[in-house]
Amino acid sequence: MGKKKEKRVGKRAALHAQIKNHKGTFAVYLVLRLLVIFVAVWSLIGGNYENFFLCLLSLVLFLLPSFVSQNFGIQLPETLEIIVLLFIFAAEILGEISSFYVRVPFWDSMLHTINGFLCAAIGFALVDILNRSTRFKFQLSPLFLAVVAFCFSMTVGVIWEFFEFFMDQVFFLDMQKDFVINTVSSAMLSPADSAAPDIIRDVVDTVIITADGTQYHLVDFGIHGYLDVGIIDTMKDLIVNFIGAFVFSVIGFFYVKSRGKGSFARRFIPTLRKKEVPAQNQEIEEKTDL
Repeated sequence: MGKKKEKRVGKRAALHAQIKNHKGTFAVYLVLRLLVIFVAVWSLIGGNYENFFLCLLSLVLFLLPSFVSQNFGIQLPETLEIIVLLFIFAAEILGEISSFYVRVPFWDSMLHTINGFLCAAIGFALVDILNRSTRFKFQLSPLFLAVVAFCFSMTVGVIWEFFEFFMDQVFFLDMQKDFVINTVSSAMLSPADSAAPDIIRDVVDTVIITADGTQYHLVDFGIHGYLDVGIIDTMKDLIVNFIGAFVFSVIGFFYVKSRGKGSFARRFIPTLRKKEVPAQNQEIEEKTDL
């Protein structure tokens, strides 16, 4: 019991120290948490249990930065923590509950761009920590560090699109939003003996007929054109993820190239706490200041 009590006291002290050293992060966390609790209570009173559980999920996700910092010996920069908290709030509360994905143009694209940027920063940090560890017998150049960070970010983006596709196919959630297009190019519309796609331009309406004969004219829903199912949204998300990942990879490359002198990249790159860095790595740590 004595050791468990000491461990709890140590964690509590570490938490207090973290709050003291990251007052801005704690203020943002407190405000966002109060807003989410308010939305959760409002949803529960209104009988909207789906939104209520989304709020609970958001509250759990808010704890992740602190959990990672306390349990894995990783120091998260204050700027990164604040952006992660705002990202969760923007995606779950504003995006899903307040329907910003539909109401606000480019909301989804903005979040995917930020996601690509942040995932590149996390991938960069993971490889950099291994790069400076004496337990691993390899050293990557700044260029390879940037490439690995970029690939890590793109992999996370692709896995997320897999998840969206799975949820749409199995649970019909329409996470991959549809796009209205006015030109269709498809080989399926060409004559049977032709492999060339037939191009149909200036589409103004699409009619959907179900097995029981029910007809849906998209123009009746204010949709003037053909309804593309998901693929444009997926490619758009991957493209903006690419942009975010590429931007940070370039920043990270010059950051390592200059021995960690840049202050901008440092705001987004998690690092090991000083006590977690092996003693023989302290000289490298002081030189790179990563």
